[in-house]
Amino acid sequence: MPLITISAQNLMAQLHEYDTIIDARTEDEYAEDHLPGAVNWPTLNNQQRIDIGTLYKQVNAFEAKKRGAAIAARNIATHLEREVIDKPRDWKPLAYCWRGGKRSGSLSLILDQIGFKTTLVEGGYKAFRAAVVADIPKIVSTLDLRVVCGTTGSGKTRLLHALKTLGAQVLDLEDLAKHRSSVLGAIPGVDQPTQKGFDTLVWDVLRHFDARLPVFVESESKKVGNVSVPTALIEKMRASACLDLCLPVAARVALLLEDYDYLAKDSTYFCNRLDILAEFRGKATVAAWKDKVLQGHLEPVVEELLTQHYDPVYLQSMQRNFSQYGTAVTITPTDHSMAAMLAMAQTLI
Repeated sequence: MPLITISAQNLMAQLHEYDTIIDARTEDEYAEDHLPGAVNWPTLNNQQRIDIGTLYKQVNAFEAKKRGAAIAARNIATHLEREVIDKPRDWKPLAYCWRGGKRSGSLSLILDQIGFKTTLVEGGYKAFRAAVVADIPKIVSTLDLRVVCGTTGSGKTRLLHALKTLGAQVLDLEDLAKHRSSVLGAIPGVDQPTQKGFDTLVWDVLRHFDARLPVFVESESKKVGNVSVPTALIEKMRASACLDLCLPVAARVALLLEDYDYLAKDSTYFCNRLDILAEFRGKATVAAWKDKVLQGHLEPVVEELLTQHYDPVYLQSMQRNFSQYGTAVTITPTDHSMAAMLAMAQTLI
């Protein structure tokens, strides 16, 4: 019997029906992006794929296929012994590779011969990627976004966390991007996803939203660190209703020192990040900030960063890009604590 296949378009709504989603590509291909929840069972690993590709070009296709088949068989046997021996008869796996061809096909054929109801993605990851790109604008067009605005340190992320805790629908782009969306927003030791990976993460969150209920999202720039917000989403955000979260400067400084405590703990790292601002604020200003940081005087540096750099840039950007910012509803928590944000979130829900 022929293998069971499913188109990428039909798969979008049926991912939850499979017990295991198997990515048969190399480790590097998997790391760049993969279907939500997929596990990596390389039919050929990184180096093996390079070696077989070289053999294909330098010798001939037949020799490459023989060698490749032998390596793939050994790898598949290892995956079976490690992952499949304890699987029940009704286990339902889904498999894919780059274009739904030889790598996932070989694995699926063996699983099928064992007796498992195995499904293969038509067109593989490439087709899935195209379907994600096409699906994001469709989903976005149905959503009622509420954009949480506010100058740096006003607690936008804390408010999103509070809203999520209380059951509201929240799209936290900074969490997905692993970046706090500013010059100082890189998180030490944490890599950002690739652009393709970020798109898939965004899509995976969007597809679970109920279009009948509002979705709260922070007023991000088009780029969050090194990744870009999908065009349809950023355009929808910029046209949506806004909430303007306000806190006094002193409370914002305190909040930032709490949330960016790694900067306070590593003055060298803080100073290195400040160097990025030299072209905007001037070398003399940045040098003065660095001197204060090294002396342990963080509060005045953070306050000057807010009032001299972040606030003017943020306000100009909001007025230019978010069409409803001028009529935003002002919301003012009692302080910057999580308890105050939970109280504020309750009023919004």
